[in-house]
Amino acid sequence: MQNTENCDKISYVVIYEQSKGGAKMPNIKSAKKRVKIIEKKTLQNSMIKSAYKSAIKKFESSLEAGNIEEAKSLFSEATKKIDQACSKGVIVKNTAARKKSSLAKKLNAATIA
Repeated sequence: MQNTENCDKISYVVIYEQSKGGAKMPNIKSAKKRVKIIEKKTLQNSMIKSAYKSAIKKFESSLEAGNIEEAKSLFSEATKKIDQACSKGVIVKNTAARKKSSLAKKLNAATIA
C-alpha cells in the first residue's frame, strides 16, 4: 500500500514550484493550506472553462454541418454553460454577454440564410 500523504506533499511542492518559478513550499501552516485550496479551485475553474468552451465548439460544428434544429438545442446548452461559468466567477459578466451575443448572431444568420 502506498503512502498517499507523502505523495500529496510531493505533488504540492512540485506544482507550487512550477507555478512560482522555482519557489519553495511555504513554511507557515496557513500558507500551505492556501496552496492546497488554490490548486483545487484552479482545477475546478479549468473544468468549468473547458465545459463551456466545448459546448461552444459543439454548437459551432453543428452550424457548419447545417443542422439548424440541433444547433438551436446546442445554443441553449452553450448559453447555460456560459451562464454557469459567469456565476462561478470563471468569466466576467460582460464576457459572458459578449459570447452569448456572438452565438445568437451566428444562429440568426444561419436560420435566415
